[in-house]
Amino acid sequence: MATKSKRASSLEATVTPPLDSDFTGQQLDLFKTFICNGDAARDRLSNAFDLWDSVPRYAVSRQQMDKTRKTKGFLDLLQLDFNYRGEPMLATIQAARIIDEATGVSKDFYPSANEELIEDALRKIAAEPENGFYAKSEFRSGVVFTLYALRKELESRGHTRSYQEIVLSLKILARSTIEISKRDGKRGEGFSLSPFLTGLSAVSRSKLNEDPDSRWIAQFHPLVTLAIDAITFRQYNYAQMMSHKNQLTRWLHKQLSLKFTFASFSTSFEIRYSTIKRDSGLLDSYSRERKAIETLDDCIKELEASRVLSKSEKVPVTGPRGKVLDVVYTFYPSPDFIKDMKASNKRAQVQSNSPITTAVNK
Repeated sequence: MATKSKRASSLEATVTPPLDSDFTGQQLDLFKTFICNGDAARDRLSNAFDLWDSVPRYAVSRQQMDKTRKTKGFLDLLQLDFNYRGEPMLATIQAARIIDEATGVSKDFYPSANEELIEDALRKIAAEPENGFYAKSEFRSGVVFTLYALRKELESRGHTRSYQEIVLSLKILARSTIEISKRDGKRGEGFSLSPFLTGLSAVSRSKLNEDPDSRWIAQFHPLVTLAIDAITFRQYNYAQMMSHKNQLTRWLHKQLSLKFTFASFSTSFEIRYSTIKRDSGLLDSYSRERKAIETLDDCIKELEASRVLSKSEKVPVTGPRGKVLDVVYTFYPSPDFIKDMKASNKRAQVQSNSPITTAVNK
């Protein structure tokens, strides 16, 4: 419920600044090194994380939130089922409560498409020299950035945001929590419980407009830190993913980058509508299944138009009276996507052969 506060919300708890040594090391060297030809190609690349990017954590739109607030006055715990490599999982998200410093009125927010773009941009900035850090002894990773740099990164990818919108998204990420658990028939086995960003150190709002170059520090979710520590991140075409207009198209591109690692001219990737609906969480708001399928079809066409896919095939699964129960999609990779996957696989091989990975696996 929207409530009044006598004073504006305080700044996020100050994050301990990383040491100089936290910006170097074998894991970070691999995290910031890509298989590509030149700086222009490198600018298009970033890192994806298998488990973390398989969690449907940005599934509710701002419009859906507004409807819920009008009905209930607040946003309840959000539970989303998904599968990770065949294993049933559950994501439970607690909304962030943010106070408008001008009015003193608080409002609940789930992380949504805006926050997903912010996180992806932060991860890209973290892959640049001298920005990303990893402190093994404290098991934390993150990025040092300025609002100006973050805003320019978003703008360069076609997602312009104001400084105020960016700060709101950062606060939502820092104040929303997500629990990831296994559905094993024993009331769920706890797996991970943490804010989306485990720490955020920011300048005060009074300095926001006058000093967008002040340094901010954001700490990533522990599953991101775990992937950096274990060197299980994958290179993917971040610039192309960010160029897609639809959030579901971006989700599909990232999932294909993580799972269609065997892409070639002689291979295809099969997936069902029901799988996409469950694992993305982005089609749950549709009251009519047919409309949700049409939306998915449009996203697949966008992947074809942007040359992620060369073509796709669609086979409806029908029941009594011809009712569509599901749809089986077959995706055929484009030459560009095949090239991206070959580079990503080559980088993964370099990672697996690194001395630190070999030592961990012994």
